[in-house]
Amino acid sequence: MEKVPAFRNALLTWYRRAKRDLPWRRTGDAYSIWISEIMLQQTRVVAVIPYYERFLNAFPGFASLAQAPEEKLLQLWAGLGYYSRARNLQKAARQMVELGGIPRDYNALRQLAGIGDYTAAAIASIAFDLPHAVLDGNVLRVLARLNNDPSDIADSATRKRMQGAAQNLLDPKHPGEFNQAMMELGATVCLPRKPQCGACPVRTSCAARLAGRENELPVKLRKMSTVRVDRTLLLVRNGDRVLAWRRGEESSQLRGFWELPEPEHLPEAQIVTRVGEFRHSITNHVYRFEVAEARIFRKPKSFQYVSLSQDGDHPLSTTTRKALACLKKWKKSFSGS
Repeated sequence: MEKVPAFRNALLTWYRRAKRDLPWRRTGDAYSIWISEIMLQQTRVVAVIPYYERFLNAFPGFASLAQAPEEKLLQLWAGLGYYSRARNLQKAARQMVELGGIPRDYNALRQLAGIGDYTAAAIASIAFDLPHAVLDGNVLRVLARLNNDPSDIADSATRKRMQGAAQNLLDPKHPGEFNQAMMELGATVCLPRKPQCGACPVRTSCAARLAGRENELPVKLRKMSTVRVDRTLLLVRNGDRVLAWRRGEESSQLRGFWELPEPEHLPEAQIVTRVGEFRHSITNHVYRFEVAEARIFRKPKSFQYVSLSQDGDHPLSTTTRKALACLKKWKKSFSGS
């Protein structure tokens, strides 16, 4: 990596030609960039796009987001997962109201709810053209291969060293564009498996490729064992509504979301028919949910019938939405249409 200027030029030339056309790349608005960066955390680009557009239509600025009812906020976020992100967005928006705007420097951005090192660097560089390098999973992989580095990327010392490497590579004249180019390279060319080295604009600088080790890197030693869990969700229908319960303020996860009951919630429920099943993963937990239509004789006071529509007024959890998709598929198959 002795020829850093040539590396920067090759990467930026490629990026300007080959980058994906994504909605958040069409704006320099700090608010829109912030929303996209939070949504993109641990979420695929293709899944984020429709949420991003709906969210900005509903909340075009931090003032409207700060004042939004929680039900509306969660409804627009439902299905994206990691719901603390949505609540932190609103907390940060309220901080912005107090500050009178979005902070324009890295350290001030870091003080906002839900914004860590990566997000602060992304906003500072992309929105304000400040020289702060980002370090996400894509950039870590690119750096590990560029430097033929066999260190464990889950180790904090490795990450600290790679943060320094990313900062040294950063183009100070085009920091936001360069950061996006590094992430784009990791997302579309320097893939976790079967990297597309023939299409890489900086392949001549890649030490791992020259050593024939591109498929061995990066190294991540810490792996959690997979936990498999079987669960059942009950569909108790009343016309175009379904019985559900709302997670209360005491809930550590999915607070405010509506869930379908399970057999332990309705011990006297009679299962009528099996509707389908689906899988759902959270970190190292893999759930297999069986969905069954059931009948009850009396509705518990803590439950409520809510609309079957996923666009209704009640924010539905991802598992509830998947179960309703199973019901829709089952009804279509049953009707023969």
